[in-house]
Amino acid sequence: GDSCPVKNCCESKGLAHCGKCGEFPCELLNQFAYDKEQGDNGKRIEQCREWVLNNGGDSMYNIYVYVLDTLADWELGFVTAELNSGRFFKKDVPNISLKTLSYSKDPIKTMGGVTIAPDCIIDDIVVSKTSVLLLPGADTWSDPKHSAIIEKAGAFLSIGATVGAICAATTALAGVGLLDNRPHTSNGVGFLDMFCPGYKGQGFYVDEPAVADNNLITAGCTGGLLWAKQILERLGVFEADTLAAWYNYFSTGKAEHFFALMQSLPSGDEN
Repeated sequence: GDSCPVKNCCESKGLAHCGKCGEFPCELLNQFAYDKEQGDNGKRIEQCREWVLNNGGDSMYNIYVYVLDTLADWELGFVTAELNSGRFFKKDVPNISLKTLSYSKDPIKTMGGVTIAPDCIIDDIVVSKTSVLLLPGADTWSDPKHSAIIEKAGAFLSIGATVGAICAATTALAGVGLLDNRPHTSNGVGFLDMFCPGYKGQGFYVDEPAVADNNLITAGCTGGLLWAKQILERLGVFEADTLAAWYNYFSTGKAEHFFALMQSLPSGDEN
């Protein structure tokens, strides 16, 4: 019979299975998985997720950026630009897949008026220790339709996967108790008390622009640069001197730090 296009696609990319692809789960795979005649109602996709979780997840970082209406555009810029471009990565960093996701495939509109069509939905997430969930600020976090991603954030934290929450996204975590027993920050002392009546993490609040507590990294609305630095450090994708120079340059604008950044990169680097 005809050759399988899914198999051909994997072989052309040198991949053992679809779960290791940066496009997983792609449109082609979904078409086959849910085809009326040849499909298996998604069993292929679930099997790939299991393989990634149990056997091969360490070969790739899956970065998921949650998008929702009124998303605060400026908060994500530093971290997503560096993770997606890889321009300053050290050598031999695992493959990175960065995708936007939401509760549906419907486009969202950011605070700045930019329209974003999500790459995937919550059910497509591969939860493993090398998965990363980034939750930006927005004025719409109180909408119940976002509760599913907060439940997923709890699952990430419980297995050691990284969760980054900035600005109003911290209220969503605080609202379900995920900040009650871990060092964290937000938009200033009293902010979480104002918006989260059940918040009990006052004793763990740190009044800094961004706070990293192992796999939980939180920030206020003005802490996007430090938040990005802490996420990049957590993932280990920059050399230490590169990260220091990068942060110093973007926080001061001084040319000396730019040249230090350039000099810190591996010779012959093609990022």
